[in-house]
Amino acid sequence: MLRTLEISSSGLVAQRLRMDTIAGNIANSHTTLNEQGQPEPFHRRLVVLEAAAEQSKAIRGLGVQAQVEVDEKSLPRIIHDPGHPHADAEGNVKYPNINVITEFVNALEAARAYEANLTAMQVSRSMIEGTFQILG
Repeated sequence: MLRTLEISSSGLVAQRLRMDTIAGNIANSHTTLNEQGQPEPFHRRLVVLEAAAEQSKAIRGLGVQAQVEVDEKSLPRIIHDPGHPHADAEGNVKYPNINVITEFVNALEAARAYEANLTAMQVSRSMIEGTFQILG
């Protein structure tokens, strides 16, 4: 039963990373400069989830590993705004290709997955407590 808690705990960590990454995407949805102060739109971050590496053949359940990847394949949104300080010679500004509505939907999904992992941990805890009560 303790392994169940470890698996759910890895799920909680992964979903928290998703929420943090989504929040960063939303916060930077209008960022037109890179870290060096050059005109370059922010690149959306994505969290990739995968099964944790199996540590032993005797253990059946695996946790989840999460890592953040930068989406450099999607093209920026180009908006004609000659008065913008980061406009190019043609008056176009490159904005990140981040859809805030999609990010909100992803945030809701991550929140529900977080809640599901939390519920699984609570059920496991109840089962452990019940076992201790039976054993006296």
